[in-house]
Formats: sequence, structure tokens, C-alpha cells
Amino acid sequence: MAKFEGIKWAPQQMRYGLLEKQFEILEPDARVFGVSRSIHYALFLVFEGIRFFCRRNPGGEIEVVFLNWHQNLERFRKGISFNLSAEQQGLVPTVDELENVFIHLYLKDPSMRVFLEETAALGVQGYVRPFTIDEDQSIGVTFPARPAVRGMACRYDRYLGEPFCGVVVPQMVRAVGINKTGCLKLGLNYLISIKAIEVARQSCPEAASALFLDDNPRGDLLSRQITEWDSSCCLFGFRDGTVVKIPESPLILPSVTIQGIVAILRETGVAVEERHVSYGELVEKAKKNELVVACSVGTAGILNRCARLIMPDNNGQVIATHSPDVKHPLFQKLGEAREYYWNIYKGSVKIPAGLRLFQYVL
Repeated sequence: MAKFEGIKWAPQQMRYGLLEKQFEILEPDARVFGVSRSIHYALFLVFEGIRFFCRRNPGGEIEVVFLNWHQNLERFRKGISFNLSAEQQGLVPTVDELENVFIHLYLKDPSMRVFLEETAALGVQGYVRPFTIDEDQSIGVTFPARPAVRGMACRYDRYLGEPFCGVVVPQMVRAVGINKTGCLKLGLNYLISIKAIEVARQSCPEAASALFLDDNPRGDLLSRQITEWDSSCCLFGFRDGTVVKIPESPLILPSVTIQGIVAILRETGVAVEERHVSYGELVEKAKKNELVVACSVGTAGILNRCARLIMPDNNGQVIATHSPDVKHPLFQKLGEAREYYWNIYKGSVKIPAGLRLFQYVL
């Protein structure tokens, strides 16, 4: 899989029908009907990415650990709600309902036992990928008639990683704020993300990520605001020791991981500001060598520091290039924050205020 290394999928898939509230275990390659609204129109294509750690507790029992995953479940609910009509809102599952489905019905199923035991023994990263589809056999352009939640789990060694090359893509827009889709984890957003990386590779053939600007492509280029990477949020570290987080908006997916990273940074004395950053400011900071590091932050990779950020104009001409200052203390602190975040799952470090650990014995 793109950007993933050492990935292995669990042996079974799950299905949970929202109409009949019925759960079942499916084969890992269980098919979706070709005549589904989800296939043809991206209707009811919502997904979520949820990191977990699997271990044996002192009693020898298999235990799975999640960090702030109630926020993942709430984000998943918002995506489901967006895809349903006003009359169907009663079908949106509660957080408790989703918790029961994913933990007690799916991960606790006997068919998952060997996979989870192996994952615990390896000490690697686990990942739950729930998604939704319309299981109705129809090509009618209407709201879903048989909405269902499916899900898979996997483990992997690493995602994206360092070093990576990123490129700003001012000629593309990931989402339009007025439609309020950029803040949802919808399938329709991700084709644009893939196309953006293709555009980024025109500036750097090895580009692994594209950095988007706001939804005003006709506005003054340098006045436009930075939003997020193609499939992750961003943090910027400046020479004065300050880290800047872009505020959430209808254009930006509310990242569960970035909230944890920010809490860790603040706990260790790093000043974190939440404010908008214009493209002009980023270009100017790069030219003056005041931009220490640009980071990609998301569930799968936690935090990766960009080794080269290319900033072109509307015509693709490079106006600035950034490389991190690896000797600056902030560069090191961000790397340490990534390790600290993963160690929270392992239970080997203190949990910063505002974060919540969820532990389930299977």
C-alpha cells in the first residue's frame, strides 16, 4: 500500500447494518455490489482511521489500547450524518454503539484472536479502518437505502516516514468551505489528494505529500492561507521556538493526533500558537531561514518532519524552498513528541492533560 511499510491485514472483515442493527463477520475480500450508490456517486462513502496498540497485560490477557478514540468515533458519526437525509438521522449510530461494534463484536470475535496475539507479540502499530457503504442494489441518485458500516484491521511497521519531500499546490483546491466537506473524512476528498501529489511531482519527482492552500484560487497568491497536507494536518516550527497549528475550519479535517501532539509539546514547555499562516508568510519565513521545520501530522504516521518543502507560484515556478534546521532544538523536540505519543499507547509515559486512554481486555 502507498506509504505503508510492513502491512498485514486481519483475517476477517465486519459488517453492521444501520437499518436492522445486525452484525456479522465477513471474509476479508467480501464484495460490494457493483450497482451501489457508493460505487457510482460516492454516496455514503465515509471512513475513519484509528490507531491502536495491542499487548498482553500483567495477567497475560490480550488488551487493546486507544488514545482519544472517542474523537475518532465522533468524527466518523459526523461523516455518516452528512451522508444521510434529515429523515434518516435516527440511523446515525451513537459513540457507545460504535464502541460495542468495533470492540466487543469485531475485535473480540474468535476469528481475530491469532492476528491480535501476533500483533501483541510484535509490538507494532495497529490500525482499525471502518468505512460505510450503501448495500442497496440501485443506481438511483438518492440518499442510501441500505446504509452499513464495514470495517477491517491491520498492523504495519511505518507510514510515510522521514525524510519526505513536500510541495505546495496553489493551483488545486482540496475542498470548498461552503459545502462543509473538507472537515469530514469522506471518500470524495481523497481523489483530489491523489491528483495533488501527481501535480506536486511535477516540481519534485520524489514528492510524497502536497500542501494545500485555501479555497480562493482567484485571490492574491501570497494572501491565501495554508490549510493542510493531502492526507494529514500540518504544524510549523519557527526559529523563535514557537510551533503554529492551523485552526480547524470547514476546509480542515479535525485531527485527533495533532491535538495529542500539541498537548505533549505544551507539557514540555513548547509554545504552541493556533493561528492562520498565509502562503506569503511561509515563503518569507523560508527565505529568511526562520522556518525551522514543517511537519505532517496524522493517525498513521503520527508526525513526520519534511526534509524539503518546495513553494511554487501559480505557474509552477519555484519562489522558495525550505529545508529543516536539524540542529535547532525544536526539530529535536518534535521528533521526541512523536515518540512520546506512541509511548502513551504503550503505557510507559505520563498522559498529558486533556488526553484519554481507552483500554479493553479481549
